[in-house]
Amino acid sequence: MAPVPLPTTVIGAYPKPDYVPVSDWFDLSDGDYAARWADEMAAAGDEAEALFVRAAADVIADQVDAGIDVVTDGEVRRENYIHYHCRHLTGFDFEHREQETIRGVLPGVLPVIVGPVAATEAFLPHDWRVAQAATDHPVKVTIPGPLTIIDTVIDHHYGDRAALVADLAVAINAEVRALAEAGCTHIQVDEPVFARRVDDALAFGVDALAACFDGVPDSVTRTVHCCCGYPRHLDDDDYEKALPSAYLDIAEAVDAAPIDRFSIEDAHRPNDLADLLPRFRETTVILGCVAIARSRVETVDEVAARLTEALRHIDRERLVAAPDCGLGYLGRDLAVEKLRVLTEAAARI
Repeated sequence: MAPVPLPTTVIGAYPKPDYVPVSDWFDLSDGDYAARWADEMAAAGDEAEALFVRAAADVIADQVDAGIDVVTDGEVRRENYIHYHCRHLTGFDFEHREQETIRGVLPGVLPVIVGPVAATEAFLPHDWRVAQAATDHPVKVTIPGPLTIIDTVIDHHYGDRAALVADLAVAINAEVRALAEAGCTHIQVDEPVFARRVDDALAFGVDALAACFDGVPDSVTRTVHCCCGYPRHLDDDDYEKALPSAYLDIAEAVDAAPIDRFSIEDAHRPNDLADLLPRFRETTVILGCVAIARSRVETVDEVAARLTEALRHIDRERLVAAPDCGLGYLGRDLAVEKLRVLTEAAARI
């Protein structure tokens, strides 16, 4: 009997088809997603929803054709993967935005928190149903995590990072529960800021993850993604990523959290897998095997070798192959090519 291939997934973003009414946030140099989003949605009018439905089906078809097991809708509706969610919460002012540098590197014009943050009517079940109707593969929904949200907005209300994170976790949990009730079986919370702010992650960020997934049934695969940071553009190798020690610092706390899968970056900047992977005793690791900000396409042999090395340090049943992060920088042709390399390597192992 032939061996079963390692499972594969994608992380979130996918290059937007050119007919999508909302521009891809990877292409916006000044970081004012809100201003452009408002203009574009007004111009699209009643046609916007049909275009989003078409785009979700098209990007899912690309992923399925490439051999990916658990797909996403490519975040085709999102002007920015964080602010899209914030628009659906109370307490955010998108009209009076302020300039700030995100992660200490990227310029951004950010919404302001002016009051208590709370969930409103659930919106992601609609996005999931539209995407899931396009395929028989499970569609994973991605959600920005509390610590990552507060690092990408301006707080003029709380003045207390832990308190703000706690309220955001409760708001996210409402959306997560609604998704689970709708039938979504793969839900991912994105927390790249864990790697940037290790102290906050350990002090209250991991507890917030538990709150995000509170009450979620075991039928749902609870995933957390933590990359080391998007660069400013494709092939930007001078970009300052999070410290290489970050994963080592948070691994054991994450492993003790009530999550099923933890997604890490390993292609753009490889880890010491012999040191890192044994720290995950219970959690499945989603290993980033292709770089999402380099135009060079990895070979199947390279990816297969990295997966083989990983299996020396973690059980086969707890390893999933994926890109490092979202694929928006690559453009469709490169994204498809890299996904095909990924799935061929996973099938070889």
